[in-house]
Amino acid sequence: MSKQQPALISVPAAAELLGISRASAYRYADAGQLPGVKRFGRRVYVVRARLVEFLESDEQLVPEADAA
Repeated sequence: MSKQQPALISVPAAAELLGISRASAYRYADAGQLPGVKRFGRRVYVVRARLVEFLESDEQLVPEADAA
């Protein structure tokens, strides 16, 4: 990990790396599907290393099924 990159990134920054909307990233974080989510009070961050591992793996985010 580079010294120039922070260990924790914001959910909107993670969304940009994943190519999804900010709202979707927060939904995945709330559902426990976004890897490396850490909460500090009301603030939500993503562990950069966990996100990089996720991006390099074959894992995918799974959209929530409609309740109907």
